[in-house]
Amino acid sequence: MSEALLQVQHLKKYFAIPGSIFSRNIGKVKAVDDVSFDVHKGEVLGIVGESGCGKSTTGKALLRLIEPTAGQIFFNGEDITRLSEVEMRKIRRDMQIIFQDPYASLNPRHKIEKILSEPLLVHGIGTKESRRRKVSEILEVVGLSGDHAKRYPHQFSGGQRQRIGIARALIVKPKLIICDEPVSALDVSIQSQILNLMEDLQEEFGLTYVFIAHDLSVVHHISDRIGVMYLGRMVELAENEALYKNPYHPYTKSLLSAVPNPDPDIKQERIILQGDVPSPAEPPSGCAFHTRCPECMDICKSARPDFQQVTEDHFVACHLYGDGFG
Repeated sequence: MSEALLQVQHLKKYFAIPGSIFSRNIGKVKAVDDVSFDVHKGEVLGIVGESGCGKSTTGKALLRLIEPTAGQIFFNGEDITRLSEVEMRKIRRDMQIIFQDPYASLNPRHKIEKILSEPLLVHGIGTKESRRRKVSEILEVVGLSGDHAKRYPHQFSGGQRQRIGIARALIVKPKLIICDEPVSALDVSIQSQILNLMEDLQEEFGLTYVFIAHDLSVVHHISDRIGVMYLGRMVELAENEALYKNPYHPYTKSLLSAVPNPDPDIKQERIILQGDVPSPAEPPSGCAFHTRCPECMDICKSARPDFQQVTEDHFVACHLYGDGFG
């Protein structure tokens, strides 16, 4: 395995719950609660989970688009949580993001040429003429025409807008791209085109992705390793095939049981979870999943399981896998 480009250690992000006009905050929403993982150069790390599990908040915290409450984030060996805003702006040339909604992430008042040249302008890259050339070149790279630079966002389809979003992230030649559900707002037929494009670009430019999604089929297609989040915590992390063929955590098993199998001869048992996802403002004691877990034990209700390695490159936070496992 190559060296780690990104190291996340005990990342937390809490949002205050305001009271009335005259009262103080009345609580905290623990959107991300003690998450740790590494991302290696050239790999795609997928992060999956239900809506509200904290995966998108994690992605934005990695770039400090929202400030972490606690924890450390090392990029190329440097702790970026200690950097000033000016220093962080320089680092962001190497760390970019593709947003979920291609309709909301592009300024409708600006032409594509201005939208794509803005990152170059912010980082002081090139002259006006060279920036115009780069915009035309990057549009060609993502499968559009250089002439499209003269158009406005509303003149493009959803898939084309997402290609523009990818071009905007790519134009400064970053090392790491956070992909925040980049295909979830697109039609299924367009999703495959965008995923194939992202795979081609990764190989061509030597990119590293953190790919955030709730669709397990999409993550399976593109990821090298996959992390599963539940209620702000990472509950399992493993190589792609290892996770799909032999999941450890009961939550991961339930998610995978819901993925349709294209082979009609294969019968798979659907694991139906009971109850609703607890509120991140009042997470359960012990293991956050114990209120819905079909394999819950007494210890799960009182003690929070450690996120530990149980086999080679397979990590899980579950009391079913104690010191004597394996």
